Amino acid sequence: MPWLAALFFRAFFLRDFFAMGTKGKAPSGGSMIGYRHRAHPNHEEDPPMAEEIRAEMVANVWKVVKAAGDEVTEGDTLVILESMKMEIPVVSESDGTVAQIAVNEGDVVQEGDLIAVVE
Repeated sequence: MPWLAALFFRAFFLRDFFAMGTKGKAPSGGSMIGYRHRAHPNHEEDPPMAEEIRAEMVANVWKVVKAAGDEVTEGDTLVILESMKMEIPVVSESDGTVAQIAVNEGDVVQEGDLIAVVE
């Protein structure tokens, strides 16, 4: 039975390793709950891409801090989620403008659900 526990912990701690982006960072960029997804392929001549921020776990939307049209800088809190009595901020991974907030206070988000789009 100890081998089963070792297998579980190995899978749990290596999940970010297998989900690494092209720059060698975990998709969440270090945040606990939101991760980035580029809407377009990365090309030098393309305009700046929109950043989709998605949920990494099931949680309740406790508070929506920013609205569409707000200017944000890297690290600004967009939404605060609540899971297991913990408040988890979802932060912007880049500077830009909030194009869309896809959740409302009181909503329940599932893993992979869109939370916000920052352009």
